Amino acid sequence: MKSSYCCCKSRFILRRAWLVGAMLLTLANVGRASAYAEFQAGAAIVDVTPTKLPAIVNGGLVRRRVGEVKTRLNARALALSDGTTKLVIVVVDSCMLPRPLLDEVKQRAESRTGVPMDRLLISATHTHSAPASMACLGTDIDPDYVPLVKLKIVDAIAAALAKLQPARIGFGKENAADFTALRRWIRRPDRITDDPFGNPTVRATMHAGSNWDNVTGESGPEDPDLSLVSIQSEDGRPLAVLANFSMHYFSGERGLSADYFGLFCEGLKQRIAPAGEFVGIMSHGCSGDIWRRDYAQPDKWDPKQTIDDYTRGLLDIAMNVYRNVEYRSDVDIAMAEQRMTLKYRVPDQQRLEWARRIVEPLEGKAPTTQQEVYAMEQLILHERQETEIVVQGIRIGDIGIATTPNETYAITGLKIKAASPLLNNMVIELANGGDGYIPPPEQHRFGGYNTWLARSAGLEVMAEPTIAEACISLLEDVANKPRREYRLSQGPASERIAALKPAAWWRLNEFAGPAATDSSGNGRDAVYEPDVTFYLEGPRSTEFCRHEETNRAAMFVGGRLRANVAKLDADYSISLWLWNGMPADSRPVSGWLFSRGRDNGLSKWSHHLGVGGTSGHSGKLIFMPGSDPSRTVAGTTSIPRWQWQHVVFVRREKSVTIYLNGKQEIESTADVDFPAGFDQLFFGGRSDNDSNWEGRLDEIAVFDRALDASEVSRLAE
Repeated sequence: MKSSYCCCKSRFILRRAWLVGAMLLTLANVGRASAYAEFQAGAAIVDVTPTKLPAIVNGGLVRRRVGEVKTRLNARALALSDGTTKLVIVVVDSCMLPRPLLDEVKQRAESRTGVPMDRLLISATHTHSAPASMACLGTDIDPDYVPLVKLKIVDAIAAALAKLQPARIGFGKENAADFTALRRWIRRPDRITDDPFGNPTVRATMHAGSNWDNVTGESGPEDPDLSLVSIQSEDGRPLAVLANFSMHYFSGERGLSADYFGLFCEGLKQRIAPAGEFVGIMSHGCSGDIWRRDYAQPDKWDPKQTIDDYTRGLLDIAMNVYRNVEYRSDVDIAMAEQRMTLKYRVPDQQRLEWARRIVEPLEGKAPTTQQEVYAMEQLILHERQETEIVVQGIRIGDIGIATTPNETYAITGLKIKAASPLLNNMVIELANGGDGYIPPPEQHRFGGYNTWLARSAGLEVMAEPTIAEACISLLEDVANKPRREYRLSQGPASERIAALKPAAWWRLNEFAGPAATDSSGNGRDAVYEPDVTFYLEGPRSTEFCRHEETNRAAMFVGGRLRANVAKLDADYSISLWLWNGMPADSRPVSGWLFSRGRDNGLSKWSHHLGVGGTSGHSGKLIFMPGSDPSRTVAGTTSIPRWQWQHVVFVRREKSVTIYLNGKQEIESTADVDFPAGFDQLFFGGRSDNDSNWEGRLDEIAVFDRALDASEVSRLAE
């Protein structure tokens, strides 16, 4: 009886547990379905054009006043709710909006609407033709305009929330590379110029690519994605589109203007729902080093292109995306925010005294020269020392939105999107503050306007990786998933390298240094020296990658890649792709590609491969064994500037054969045996740091044997 009773009781308990579990699961599903069913959206536009003219306008070096309105300025707001969480995204036609101003706006909006401050995202379009809501460089705020814009942004938030209605949402993107390009180019090492403080530090600067003789190439990648978050009512009526694109601004407009951002928004409305209450919104992607002119393709540049022409072309792409968006209403929302304190890079005592000598004679007057502007900025940074910034992450279903309060380089946006655990992503810059440029740490070494000490570029050197990491972490939080590990796919050309079993293979597709990952599986990671930049376009993307990915390469700016391949024998081979940024007549040796030797010197056992210059063999491959330049031998084929070429270096017994694009170019002797432990390799420079490479390298593979001609031919396919 006892046994039977226990058995029956156990069955009863299990059945009751099953029923309770089933009921809880049902309730959970009902709750989830209820949350999904309550997805709502609302959008509104509020005019923020100043009522008092002329207005003070920032965005340039010094203050200017503008008394004409070319196009109206607006705050465009998108409110979203899943029944549990409400948030509002606002994009304002403004150059920059400081965090203290926006915190005040958010406090007022929370009091008026009940939506918490940390559920409000407010960003600027970065039009350079709007009233100054933030002091920057030689421009103060417009005191008549700031009270107006504060009130109007709150009105926009309230109006969007008042229009919440059942909705559905979708995401789409398309490549719009013809509408964006790098504006920051690296200057030749013999063309460095002075900064405002009188020091020769400007190795990279805006628009230097307009004179090809002065430069070696772009300093980073572009982000060509035009992304759209499209929202419809439950019955399919268009409500809003939130677009995101990385292009700085069009410029050249007379009068107050919303720039191409405003024209794009109005164009969306005219093409999608001209008679409805549809709201088009264009948010600013990561554009700190971006503009619309592609200096690498001058034949495509049309100086007569108008802002209307530009916007129409971008709208054509946007409409292609829009027509293919698939919508869903079963989405929930999550949002997270992080506030952090970052230090300013402040002037040392010598620079502080220099600044005071310049500013004191002004006696309170506005600065009018570059030197006066930057002298005044030194005093401001010295007084402030640090600042608080705001970073946010949002998830709307499988859509991720990250924000930075800065003028952020395109590579940072690409880095965040590549790591995001969510399927679809955009990064909105100049959101929740206007805290200046944040170049990646390696870019600080190249100087230029984006790095000069000022409120416009004053945050600590490690601000970029700190902010990028915060963005990725917040996306992990809202997605409740770990980040994706970025890994470039392998196309047919990559598979051919792998099939030959390299001893080490560096694809050079990193977002940052110092480690270059060994893709051979042998664990021989290399190390980037300083003065290398990352993630530029590499050779033959369709061959080295799959899934429409872009092959990536490192740009060498005088730094090298250092590696040790232990027990590398006398017979060995090197395969690499090169892209030369230096004119052939720029210096005695255009640049050294590869060196096997001891660091900081030459020896009789060394091998050195480079491209000749004015000392002889201009633009042709050169091989120098040992330390005697008189033993240099050269090929016969000129290597075009700024074009990818494939080179294989083969050492067999005591001879060296060098191939260019699969064809033998140099045959030479190298009759000295290597001593034990002679396994240090340098790429992008010679062992003694003479005439280091200025250009890109990619897909460097080391083989611990001499490749034969057929294997070389396969690598060059």
